[in-house]
Amino acid sequence: MKRIPVVVIVGLFVFLVSACSPKRYAVNTIGDMLAEGDSVYESDDDIVLIGEALPFSLKLVESLLVESPKHRGLLLTASRGFVLYAYAYVHYEAELANLDDLHRALELRTRARKLYLRGLNYALRALEQSAPGFREALAEDPVQAVLLIPTSSSDRDLPFLYWAAASLGLAISVSKNEPALLARLPEVKALLDRALTLDEAWNRGALHEFQITWAAAQRAGAKESDIRGHYARALELSNGERAGLFVALAEAVSVPNQDRQEFRSLLEKALAVDSDADPGNRLMNTIAQRRAKWLLERIDELFL
Repeated sequence: MKRIPVVVIVGLFVFLVSACSPKRYAVNTIGDMLAEGDSVYESDDDIVLIGEALPFSLKLVESLLVESPKHRGLLLTASRGFVLYAYAYVHYEAELANLDDLHRALELRTRARKLYLRGLNYALRALEQSAPGFREALAEDPVQAVLLIPTSSSDRDLPFLYWAAASLGLAISVSKNEPALLARLPEVKALLDRALTLDEAWNRGALHEFQITWAAAQRAGAKESDIRGHYARALELSNGERAGLFVALAEAVSVPNQDRQEFRSLLEKALAVDSDADPGNRLMNTIAQRRAKWLLERIDELFL
């Protein structure tokens, strides 16, 4: 996303709601600008500032989508934006509250689930453009449904496969007592498998990293050798510049194995990552490092 001053976007939006014939063209133009390049949010390292700004931005994007419901750039911005906001600000707060206020934690998990599913809806809307009927097919037979996404459109569809898998997987992770969502586990696997088939190196190993995060969220079902294989590949593709990768392995493998030494070593590696080395991933590195500090503070709770 280009660094467009907020006042410019607001001014254009006010103009759009009062315009007539040029409205759709102008909305699409703004959508292209919003979706182009690295997100100004993801390149920031001020977690509080971004947390306060994201809700306004997301509602703006949703307003633009009302005018141009098939704009893929806006759909991608909305999908990843809702997942980012839910994960970094609502899901995380639910985990903190879970330590001393179970009622508050439940409220936050419920809200996080709704936000994740909102992000999922936008990703599926985009995938429907490449494969009409994809949403229904995914629910009926995930393995066959993902084959409807053609290899020829992998460049434009792969981000939506990733965000669909991430949003649904994270929604399931905060809904352990929701049978309807738990039944959708095969959909997450199918979406990730298809994305890996299309381009396993996409976004410097993001797919491999999410495989580890997903394994940690499930707490069962994944082989340690497979998890470490994804870790090794993601480490190679990211050049060790993603703090979330180390945190993911610490939670997915070190905690279940009760390997305190490996756990501490991985989290210290996460904290040592230079956020400026990968500007487009600066916010996610900052969020991962916040989690690494929190986990280190809880090390005596997590290990016997």
